[in-house]
Amino acid sequence: MPYIHQVSDDEAEGPVKRELDKARKRAGRVWNIVRIMTPNAEALRTSISFYSALMHGDSPLSRPQREMLAVVVSRANGCHY
Repeated sequence: MPYIHQVSDDEAEGPVKRELDKARKRAGRVWNIVRIMTPNAEALRTSISFYSALMHGDSPLSRPQREMLAVVVSRANGCHY
């Protein structure tokens, strides 16, 4: 199984620390899908921004519809997230 170093809370600095702090404020914790991106601060920031635009931005779909689509796609892809 491949190993990817994940930045811990103790070693997080600068942009990574800011993103982890924001993630914790949003969700009450840092999910593994966020933690795995910590080696690349720009990828982490961009991914969270993309997710926020999809789930919270203007859309003809309601938030529950977006969540349902995310569940269906995750299930179809065999992803437990």
